[in-house]
Amino acid sequence: MTADGPTERAGALPLAGDAIAAGIWRGAARRLIDADQAVLAELPLGNGRRADLVAIDRAATITIVEVKSGRADFVADRKWQAYLGFCDRFYFAVDRDFPVALLPAGEGLIVADRFAGEIVREAPLRPLGAARRKAMQLRFARLAATRLRAFTDWDV
Repeated sequence: MTADGPTERAGALPLAGDAIAAGIWRGAARRLIDADQAVLAELPLGNGRRADLVAIDRAATITIVEVKSGRADFVADRKWQAYLGFCDRFYFAVDRDFPVALLPAGEGLIVADRFAGEIVREAPLRPLGAARRKAMQLRFARLAATRLRAFTDWDV
């Protein structure tokens, strides 16, 4: 374990026991990648939270996606507002059967399955300050490099 999180994961999506959530993660990540964004799963934030998906585009816009696999998952987990200070855009990602009326109308929405994701509601732009953006970019880069090292240097 490092300050950037577990290195043994090597970027694999979590939720091995939850096929619905894993499919949402995969489809949402594919949507962001299709939009030419670099994506990491489970990025630890400066507030001690861990974002499900974080993406950075060529303009350095930082997007956080919170995956919700069902009603119980959303109702039990109210930490999503803690992510808003670490991104320019925030989305919930759910499957097509999720009761979307539960989700805050002012946030972005991605509907996804294991094959693809679709942005149903665009997230509002809330520009990060320069210091927070730099910290997030550094955190993103360090975690990406740590995970890449797990694939390229088996003796570490």
